[in-house]
Amino acid sequence: MSGAPQRTPDPHWSDPSCPVARTLDLVGDRWSLLVIRDAMDGAASFTEFQRRTGIARNILTDRLRKLLAHGLLAQRTASSGRRQEYVLTDAGHALFPVVLTLRQWGERHAFAPGEAHSVLVDRHGNPVPDLTPVSADGTHLNADITHVQKTP
Repeated sequence: MSGAPQRTPDPHWSDPSCPVARTLDLVGDRWSLLVIRDAMDGAASFTEFQRRTGIARNILTDRLRKLLAHGLLAQRTASSGRRQEYVLTDAGHALFPVVLTLRQWGERHAFAPGEAHSVLVDRHGNPVPDLTPVSADGTHLNADITHVQKTP
């Protein structure tokens, strides 16, 4: 599966030179990220995505088309041979750290203390450790000690 994003210039980029803005243009709405999340959790059919998210059919159709067009999902024939299913491409799989970071932020900041919520665990049932960016020398990174540098 190819993970290559769309290479042709898109006149709809909100900020053409910013990787964050371009990423948000692709997956920054609620429904796109929930489709990606559910694909990571094994959802593959239109019906499954709709059932899991509660999204309206027309909106789901639009988001699936967009995720296909930008190379985050691909379609393949289901094992039954009767319908198409959606699978993550390499680019879609590469969003795992993004979804994980959003999840971990939500665990810390979107629930009242003691409020029940889901937790992501590894194959042994252990909670996934917090994702923390570090520099080449092991220093923990944050917005206070990093800056954006434009490329030529």
